[in-house]
Amino acid sequence: MNSLFSLILVLGILIFVHELGHFLIAKAFGVKVLKFSLGFGSKVVSRTWGETEYLISAFPLGGYVKMYGEHVGDTVNNQEQHRSFAHKPVWQRFCIVFGGPLFNLLFAVFLFFCMFNFIGLPESVDTTVIGEVSVDSAAEKAGLQPGDDIVSINSRQVQSWMDVSELIKASGGNPVTLVVNREGEQLTISAQPAMQQVKNLFGEEVGQRYMLGIVRDEILEYTDVSLLESGKAAFVQTWNLSYLTVMGIVKMIQRIIPASELGGPIRIAEIAGQQLEAGWMNLAYFMGLLSVNLGILNLLPIPVLDGGHLVFLTLEGIRRKPLDDRTMEISQKIGIALLGTLMVFVFYNDIARIVQRWLAP
Repeated sequence: MNSLFSLILVLGILIFVHELGHFLIAKAFGVKVLKFSLGFGSKVVSRTWGETEYLISAFPLGGYVKMYGEHVGDTVNNQEQHRSFAHKPVWQRFCIVFGGPLFNLLFAVFLFFCMFNFIGLPESVDTTVIGEVSVDSAAEKAGLQPGDDIVSINSRQVQSWMDVSELIKASGGNPVTLVVNREGEQLTISAQPAMQQVKNLFGEEVGQRYMLGIVRDEILEYTDVSLLESGKAAFVQTWNLSYLTVMGIVKMIQRIIPASELGGPIRIAEIAGQQLEAGWMNLAYFMGLLSVNLGILNLLPIPVLDGGHLVFLTLEGIRRKPLDDRTMEISQKIGIALLGTLMVFVFYNDIARIVQRWLAP
């Protein structure tokens, strides 16, 4: 129930923000907006204010803004031709289409700004405390445990995790003697480092060195910052997440990241529920991350997505005329087929994860 509530809350807000971007920029350029819908399919609730009908539709995974004279072939009253989307200059139509992804990115900036301004800027604290011990690693075999605070290695005091890493690396594979504090008791443990592959954030092998199979405990401290510093940090955070999203897509195309990592609505609901249980700030951060993902993914040059429309508008600007109807129709069908296939695939991944958890001993 918690996951369902979190999914509705997160997706509802992000879809609303996305469509609001299209809506407001269309209004700014004088385009008549006929419908503003959260969801697709048959309407569940609707109300008309002014010239626009606002709807909540049956299928919640998306939304749309329907504009007057949206397509070249649409029937348009001569007196309202100036309010037709298709009769607006290319650059204005480009801005209207781009508005959705842009608002998602700006919304992420807003969320991070509020977080940093409210709780402060998070900074990682360098400690020598073990946060995780890999399964079947040298550390696990030696008896090291999460929470152990490493005091020394081979009688050399360690002050930072870099000290720990360098001393283990320099061992040459010979046994090392660690002194650790565990629940107020000092223990001496001997372990033999093993040569392991070093991987980057995307799982690519970037080298190898001797390791024990331990990871530093992630401890954060929050520093109060000014509004200006909060804003700057929010933009930097959004930029970094955007870069990681783009690189994640590239690495998936290169088959470095397995396609099984893709998740759909079920996975989003699970994570959103977990973040809500951890606290509203965790949920806000997850929403910011998801907003960045939604903004970037919508810019992919796939017909049906905003990115595909932006490609068509760019070509129209270069050619000084729109693509022919036949080309547009074929492109739209290809886009729908690609999105449909992707949707089936992510649902399959979500269900497969659930089944694997059920079957796990």
